[in-house]
Order: sequence, then C-alpha cells, then structure tokens
Amino acid sequence: MLNFIIGIVPFLIIISLIVTFHEFGHYSVARLFGTRIERFSVGFGKILLRRKDKRGTEWCISALPLGGYVKFAGDENVTSMMPSAEELEASREAITQREGTAAVSEYFHFKPLWQRFLVVLAGPVANFILAIAIFTFIFATGGERVIPSKVSQVEAGSPAAVAGFQAGDIIRFIDGKSVNSETEARMLIMLRGATATRFVVERAGANVELTATPRRVSVDPKGPNPELKVGQLGIIMGEPAVRVRYNPIEALVRGNNETWRALDTNLTYIARIFTGKENGNQIGGIVGMTKTTGDVTVALTQYEAPVHIKVLNLLYTYLQYMAYISIAVGFLNLLPIPALDGGHLAFFLWQGVTRKPISPEIQSAAFRIAVVLVLGLMTFAFWNDINNHGLTKFIGGLFS
Repeated sequence: MLNFIIGIVPFLIIISLIVTFHEFGHYSVARLFGTRIERFSVGFGKILLRRKDKRGTEWCISALPLGGYVKFAGDENVTSMMPSAEELEASREAITQREGTAAVSEYFHFKPLWQRFLVVLAGPVANFILAIAIFTFIFATGGERVIPSKVSQVEAGSPAAVAGFQAGDIIRFIDGKSVNSETEARMLIMLRGATATRFVVERAGANVELTATPRRVSVDPKGPNPELKVGQLGIIMGEPAVRVRYNPIEALVRGNNETWRALDTNLTYIARIFTGKENGNQIGGIVGMTKTTGDVTVALTQYEAPVHIKVLNLLYTYLQYMAYISIAVGFLNLLPIPALDGGHLAFFLWQGVTRKPISPEIQSAAFRIAVVLVLGLMTFAFWNDINNHGLTKFIGGLFS
C-alpha cells in the first residue's frame, strides 16, 4: 500500500502531461482551421487558476487532475453531441444577429465535416506523436540495452522442444511480426498462450519455419492473483545484453517502431479477448498504474548508485512509462464509443456516407449506453487492479 501512496504524485503529473498534450492536439488543429475556442482546461471540476489570452481563450487548471477538455465556442452540450438541424439553425441565427454572418464560420459545428473530423482525430494522434517523441529522445540520448533473441536453452518436453526449437536458434519472426530482441520475442509469446503460432528462426544461416503452441502459465502462482496467465514457450534467451547507440534519424525510426509495436500489442490483446482466447484480467486502470509508478519509484531509489544516476534513471523510466500510457490513452480514445473521440469520429463517418447527421435521439441513446460501457470497463479494470496488485488482501485485512 505504501508504494501506491508513493506513486500518486508522480502518476498525477504523468497523466496530467499526457492529457494536456492530447487536448493540445485538438486545440492546435482547431486553431489551424480558425475555430473559436472558449476554454482549455487541464483537469475537471472547480477552476483553481485561469487566464484569458488575446484570442479570448480561457486557460484553466482545475481541481481534478485526471482529465481535461477543450470547449469550442457555442458547444453547450457537455457530451459534445452534434446538435440537431433545428438547433444548428437557431444557433446560426443567434450568432448572425449577435456577431454578423462572417462569425458563423468560426464556430466548430459550422465547420466542414472533414475539418471537424480532423480536429477530433488530432487528440489521439497527439498521444502517438508524444510517444514517438519520448522514445526518440530516449533512444537518441541513452541508446538501448538489447538482449538478442537467441535461444540458449530449450526445456525438455516444452512446447518449444515439441516444435523443434534448438539451442542457437535466433528468433526472427513470430506470426509474421519482426523480432529484434528478447523483449519483443517474450512479449509476442506471452500474448499467444494456447494458440498455434508460426515462428521463423535463423539456424546455421538459413531460415527455418516452426509452429509451436505456447502453454498458458501463471505469472506468479504464489502471488495475489494466480489466475493471471500468459503464454510460455519453454526457452531461455540468455545472450549477454548489448548497448545499441542510435543517431537522431535512427532514434526517430526506432521510436516510431516502438510506438506501433506497443499499439499492435494492445490491438492483439483486445482481439484475443473478443475471440475468447483471453479473459481480460490484464486490463488495468488508474489504481494499477499508480501502484506501478510507486513500485518503479521505490525500486529505482533503493539500488546503490550516486544520487544523480538515480535521478537520471528515474527520469528516463518515468518518460518511458509516460510514452506507454500515452499510447494506451490514444488507443482508448479511438474506440468507437460515444463520448470518446472514436465515437464522434464514427458519427462523422456515418454522416459523411449517408449525408445526414445522426439524430439527437440516437445520439442520446448511444451516449447512455456508452456511459454504462465505460463505467463497466472502469469497474472491471479496478477489480483487476486490486486483485493483480495484492490490494484485495490489504483491503480485506482492514476489516478482519
């Protein structure tokens, strides 16, 4: 529990920076198209600090630092649902009488459909750009410690042994995905428990195709949640780690690849849930991320090293963690759920195809369903967090 408390402040800083960048994505593209913006808020709830710029935008810091928003001029609906034709016409008349005909084009809901689509899309895209920028910085300044994906030992009777893996094999591809390190190989194998998987290994200078079905094993059988299982092949990749250095262009390419690899991991895991191959117990939420932040903080401050090395390592670790969370936020916001960016994009696509906006009644019904879905997902993630991180036992001990 102490680690959870320690992680609160750094996690709030990390998530606030991520959300600010996400909202700045919306803001910057909206400004590019000449959209009038009333407020840019970091956080929700009571406004603690505010300042209005020369363009009339109010910049705010609010009390609850777990989100943020950009409020476009004339957008009175807190869910940002598209207004009906009648509401649009009434709004057009009011703006025209108040400010003149030319001012109408500055309001978000009167922008061309493609511009509104890009403004909404810019938030998640900003999250991916942030991740790429962070990874690029890390790879350009510190390089990367890489353990080669070379098999040093094959467990007798394991799925790897049955498939024909041999010591000395270098794993090059898993399910068609390129593998460049032990970390990448391990992650791909973990996501394919009880699933027949095609491997391409380099053996004596030639490529050899093998098919193996990783077994599902508990991550920590004696831990708080022994049912948390992943795929395991039964191999050890024990080659010495090497430090790889990158020039700025190579670091940018590597940062881009790492971002899309992480996004692909999320997509693969979600797809396996919907196909019944995973039970979703690895989905986590704010509690788990805060606990992980605390764990990392404590671990990095306890090992023996000069203070400046500890601080530097902690900064790099926070940045890396920030990049992965930013990818997750971007991915989550692209889900076609009303009230999220993906829901608005889905509505815009429907309007673009049918040439008719979705009716307020359908939007309202979809929003109510979305609230239930989001609350359900949050509850599920919270339950996973307290189970996977041992908080169930701690909470139970308070009442025993």
